[in-house]
Amino acid sequence: MYETIQWPEELKPSRSPIHFTNELEVSASVETIWSLLTDFKSWPAFYPGVQHVQSLDGGENFGLGTRFETNLAGQDVFATVQEFEPMTRIAWGGYPKVSKISKAYHAWIITPTARGCHLWTEETMQGPHWLELAKQAPDVFWLTHEKLLGNLAEIATARERSRG
Repeated sequence: MYETIQWPEELKPSRSPIHFTNELEVSASVETIWSLLTDFKSWPAFYPGVQHVQSLDGGENFGLGTRFETNLAGQDVFATVQEFEPMTRIAWGGYPKVSKISKAYHAWIITPTARGCHLWTEETMQGPHWLELAKQAPDVFWLTHEKLLGNLAEIATARERSRG
């Protein structure tokens, strides 16, 4: 999957001490998944720990170059959408407010399947702040993304069932 993610050179998996992937088959359409991932208001419903997402550029949805602020992994974070291929791929890079030198890059790849879609999410993290959090709870980031995928799948399938 690496070749489909446009990693910033400094945040490539081979250069990052924290790197993890999660994936899940979902019985929901690519369109439904995409609509949830790109809508600021929907994130608190499925993204563990997220209480708000605010565009720093105005607007209600993500797009290439969108700058936003949120609270991820218990941290207030600034990020910018760096990859944006509708219905296929989205990625953002950013840093926690408390440590600009602690960077992260989070990518999503959505692939249609016969029964819905396959979700692949991959993240790299580096810098003292993220490393300290990882020392305190080594699996916290991976486990949070497992929950994220499960929540996203549940909400997406429920949304499609309700449209009936």
